Amino acid sequence: MSARSLVATTLTTALIVVFASEVSRAQVAKPDPSKVIEELTPEERLEREQRRACKVNICSAFHVRKPDGGDVACNVLKTWRKEQLSKMIERAKVSWPWGNVKCVADIRLERTHLIKAMTEDKYEAQFARHQVVCEVAREGEDKAEIKFEFSPKVAFEKGKAVKASLNWGKIEAPTLVKGAMWTATATDNTFNVLQGTIVEDINDFIGPKCDEVKDEWTK
Repeated sequence: MSARSLVATTLTTALIVVFASEVSRAQVAKPDPSKVIEELTPEERLEREQRRACKVNICSAFHVRKPDGGDVACNVLKTWRKEQLSKMIERAKVSWPWGNVKCVADIRLERTHLIKAMTEDKYEAQFARHQVVCEVAREGEDKAEIKFEFSPKVAFEKGKAVKASLNWGKIEAPTLVKGAMWTATATDNTFNVLQGTIVEDINDFIGPKCDEVKDEWTK
């Protein structure tokens, strides 16, 4: 098993799960949405619909900005197939040796932060701690469980993210993986190597991703 490949995947997973993306940005081409739905398993379709509700709530807070709507609270589930994982980490020149990965995240986003991010010239949002649990399928072995926490901080200017950090915290994982993850997350906490990726993903979510469900958050 490659600890390096698992670390790369879990770090990327954290971003995708928290911002409820439906397609990995590492995929070269965006498939036709109608074909994607046809190819999804019943379980994947159910996950997609559950994430959609959370996505609409976040987008509504960003764009409609009703101050009395309450904070956004969602439990988001996302499963990645082995072939999707391989695409996610192929740029790191490593392979994915295991099977599917299923992650669950408790999303807690304060509405005040989301509104001020879009309305103030400059605003720094310190979001609550997020917890993610991932289950990794392994052929011929028991599934591996990975748990990790992070507390995102994002600086916005005129409705766009410009700086971000994940601020990694507690990690629970098999010994080999945990050691590698501690190294990776400590490096990110010190040097913020994932900042560019985080900023890009947030702005993509606020713009194109929210546009995908605009009919629902503008009702």
